[in-house]
Amino acid sequence: MAASSPLALLLYLTAVCLVTNTSWAWVRTSACNLEITGTYEDYEYVQEGDIMIGGVLTVNSFIVPFKYPWDSYSRMLCVWPLPEYYRQFVDFHFAIEKSNNDPLLLPNLTLGYHISDSCGDPRKAVRSVLQILSGTREPVPNYSCVGKRNIAGFIGDLSSETTVPIAQILTLYGYSQISYGATDTSLSDRVTFPYFFRTLQSDHGHYFSLSKLLKAFGGNWVGIITSDDISGEKELQILTNYLSIDGICVEFTIKISDNMDDISAVGNIRHHLPYKNIIQKSTTNVVILCGKISLGVIGKLIIYTDVLSEKILVVSPTLTSKNHIIDYSLEIFSNILGFVQHSAYSVDSREITHYLESFRPSTYPEDKLLEDIWLLYHLCLSKQQHKNYLYANLYKYELHNCTGQKRITDIRHFDSKLYSPSVALAVDMMSHAIHAMHISLAERPPENRKQMYKYQLQEYLNKLHYKTTGGTTVSFEKNGELVTWYMIYNCILEPNNQISVNYLGTFQPRDPLDDKSMIRSHQIIWISNKSQIPSAQCSASCLPGLRKVPRIRAQPCCYDCAQCSEGDISNATDSENCYKCPDMEWPNEKRDQCILKSEDFLSYSNHEISMLFGSVSLFLSVLTVLIMGIFLKYRDTPIVRANNRSLSFLLLVSIKLSFLSVFLFLGRPVDITCMLRIITFGITFSIAVSSLLAKTIMVCVAFKATKPGSSWRKWLGVKLSNSVVLFCSSIQIIICMTWLAISPPFQELDIHTSPGTIIIQCNEGSAIGFYSVIGYMGLLAAVSFVLAFLARSLPDSFNEAKYITFSMLLFCSVWITMIPAYLSTKGKNTVCVEIFAILTSSAGLLACIFLPKCYIILITPETNKKFYLTGKTCGYVK
Repeated sequence: MAASSPLALLLYLTAVCLVTNTSWAWVRTSACNLEITGTYEDYEYVQEGDIMIGGVLTVNSFIVPFKYPWDSYSRMLCVWPLPEYYRQFVDFHFAIEKSNNDPLLLPNLTLGYHISDSCGDPRKAVRSVLQILSGTREPVPNYSCVGKRNIAGFIGDLSSETTVPIAQILTLYGYSQISYGATDTSLSDRVTFPYFFRTLQSDHGHYFSLSKLLKAFGGNWVGIITSDDISGEKELQILTNYLSIDGICVEFTIKISDNMDDISAVGNIRHHLPYKNIIQKSTTNVVILCGKISLGVIGKLIIYTDVLSEKILVVSPTLTSKNHIIDYSLEIFSNILGFVQHSAYSVDSREITHYLESFRPSTYPEDKLLEDIWLLYHLCLSKQQHKNYLYANLYKYELHNCTGQKRITDIRHFDSKLYSPSVALAVDMMSHAIHAMHISLAERPPENRKQMYKYQLQEYLNKLHYKTTGGTTVSFEKNGELVTWYMIYNCILEPNNQISVNYLGTFQPRDPLDDKSMIRSHQIIWISNKSQIPSAQCSASCLPGLRKVPRIRAQPCCYDCAQCSEGDISNATDSENCYKCPDMEWPNEKRDQCILKSEDFLSYSNHEISMLFGSVSLFLSVLTVLIMGIFLKYRDTPIVRANNRSLSFLLLVSIKLSFLSVFLFLGRPVDITCMLRIITFGITFSIAVSSLLAKTIMVCVAFKATKPGSSWRKWLGVKLSNSVVLFCSSIQIIICMTWLAISPPFQELDIHTSPGTIIIQCNEGSAIGFYSVIGYMGLLAAVSFVLAFLARSLPDSFNEAKYITFSMLLFCSVWITMIPAYLSTKGKNTVCVEIFAILTSSAGLLACIFLPKCYIILITPETNKKFYLTGKTCGYVK
């Protein structure tokens, strides 16, 4: 096969074409005469039918000027037919034949066609449209010599350059048009082009999807190479806009002209050397190709082969179908990432396979395009001697006779893995719209249907909604575009110089691409032959828990990472800001998520100090009960009777309750325990101190009553002591009840004092109430201390005054030092201070008051006799 050798001349032919394209599409011969430029070969295909569909397709790549030796009239010569483009032409035929063979589609009607090759040139495209409309060899505007021809609409063209002038003409005549390749955004304007439709998306849709694809792969740092023309400028503006929206920055932009006159000149290489250095020094590994990527642009990019081969080239769907461009420099396209719009029309069937294999010159001897393809790719002679001579000189090949039996499917790129049957889909969609319109207009007179077909097809194309043979539901959007999902692919150059295509997955352009499971990135084979995605970032991604810090005078994609502040988190990669956790939550160590704050209180099970306090409280409670038992057993002994048995038992019960009140301070605080804590201890300890006060008063009264005729004798007895205890305790009870009524203690959650911790504590409610309870206990203790201190030296063997003095001194010392400690601590530490004060003060009372008596009762029982009492006391006892 000679497919590779013609590529060497393709560059030269393109240069000739580009020079020719600068001429005007109309040749003015005189002030009053306007003629359309003629052609060497029009490449027209006509099959009459009840309803006709016009087709303007691109099969030949471009046009070169041509003149016969015997005249000076310049003509357009279409050259370089491409197999992948001819495949679209074959699909047109197949789709028409399939529609005609469908008994449910347009019954009793036959679809016909009139197809012409635009040769990728606007002048030839305009000529083709006018030829189809006029039905003549030479186009005549506003005239049709085929009066009975019923043209419903047009299919075409491939490029925006040829489609726009076609759409401008067809809009004037009211004909609907479906393009299979034009992506110019201006064609989506329904005011200017109300009859225009297309089986793909515009550049807006393509570059929107490309940006989303890059974002899905985690890239935000790219380079762009575009064509230096109007098309390149427009696409660059659209692309950079979508990249900016998705947070992707452009490291460099290089514009390449498609002028190929000086492609191999030394001056051209020097001109592009700075651009090559830019690419070589760039930090991104991803370069996007946009604009009109022609052979001229690729020819210039050959200079960049060594640096581009180390990059990942991202290409749009418009370049995917141009296999001849990729073939021109396989090294440049040695590793590309692209996507192609899925065609809802299925061509994977035995029927289409058999149909394609029948296309050969021996079967279709009148097919000029097929003849040219055999001439170019198999070097076969045609039936026209002049054409053989012309093409042999044009392509610089030696032609020979062929049998014409080879299959077209054997030609390289005729059927590729990335092929999309968009022409067949366009014909199928127009056929279904014509079918719907025909049913609607069936009751109209036949003579009126012709004009109705032309003008009303647009309405039925807008309403079109059906399911294709492939099972996909298709319909046009409001802007005339067909939106379907994309297939993502990765191409790699194999050692045998063949491009292998690897499908990665699919995605919808309008859906968010956060779910990367739609893209099988592990199947991608990059330049390094690893599945790891190449770097396309100016800065390493800031992991969750970090935030981006912009660099000075740098693009937004270039930044440093800083850890979130205390109390803040970031739960997304490349987060620009950190966010505070809710009040009840706190960041984890990585600061990438909020977790519940730990609760801080004096727990029963999780703190050793709680177990210690509980054990001490139980031990002292048991000790108090034992002492009570001892006093109960020896209640009739002199030492027990001499110290007011009832007050002693009341004091022991109060001390025991004080010890047990410690358990109200342990565990998770709730409102009820907060109210009972201080109040319970305050009342019980006030009873204990009141009992000591009553004991001290009784000692003083007894000493006063020893004098003969003293009036203090009437105060001797239990009434005085009981009255003192009841009166003093009642005041404390009144204070506590008032506190509870006005502003009682309650559970409080302190979320600010200790970061990451919720301190569960009791709020006093009213500070006045709290300090009133403590202050009143202090007042009782002070009075008891003063009286006991004064009565400490009274002549009595069992005088308790000196023991009460020490106990009250201990109580005052403990609670005075407790106040600053209480104010300077929070949470469980505050509770520990309170428990320590309670245990210490209560244990002081127990030790100072009762242990000496227990020592006498248990250790020295011989001293617990009335003899010792009467021998050492004053005369009043006797």
